[in-house]
Amino acid sequence: MDVQKQVVSRLRAAFQAGVTAPEEFRRAQLTQLGSMIRDNEEQIVAALHRDLGKPKFEAILSEVDIVMNELHHAISNMSGWMQPEYVPKNLATKLDDCFVQREPLGVVLIIGPWNYPLQLLIAPMVGAIAAGNCVVLKPSEISSATDSLVADLIPKYLSQDCYAVVRGGAEETKALLQNRFDHIFYTGRSLGLILILIPDLGLIFDLGLDLGP
Repeated sequence: MDVQKQVVSRLRAAFQAGVTAPEEFRRAQLTQLGSMIRDNEEQIVAALHRDLGKPKFEAILSEVDIVMNELHHAISNMSGWMQPEYVPKNLATKLDDCFVQREPLGVVLIIGPWNYPLQLLIAPMVGAIAAGNCVVLKPSEISSATDSLVADLIPKYLSQDCYAVVRGGAEETKALLQNRFDHIFYTGRSLGLILILIPDLGLIFDLGLDLGP
């Protein structure tokens, strides 16, 4: 079994066992993610400078603060998000309890871009964790310093059974996409590129896109 398949299998086993279902677990992981950002802010800023030449002010404003705001929003609202949303009844459902109960999707893949290598990788992860999913992160290999730092920090702060980082270029990404994901969040310039890399579109349950010009 290749490395990518082992990673996805490990995370899917944790999801199916219900590890990510409790609110307490999700909240603890989000808190840990916030600690990761705060504890390593200087390293993050330095990595962004090496990769993109971003000065500290820009790195904090356009990357770190956005992630921290996303974390604060998720932690503050997660309890409400997990509650049933009651919907209006009609004649056919008058005697029923009618509500929407949101459920996690499963194993989510987040493919980050090179130009906002922290924000557009970790901010989507916040929502995925809050929703009770397991997450595979694929940072951009172009922003190599940030890629390396994220790969080093994630397993130190978050559950390795539920969250993982896979590094590499096009070949590694193509191998990763041979696995079934319940949702893929892709940030990039072209929809065509991600579709070329996916060997079987039936492997995708859902696809979220953030496409540039």
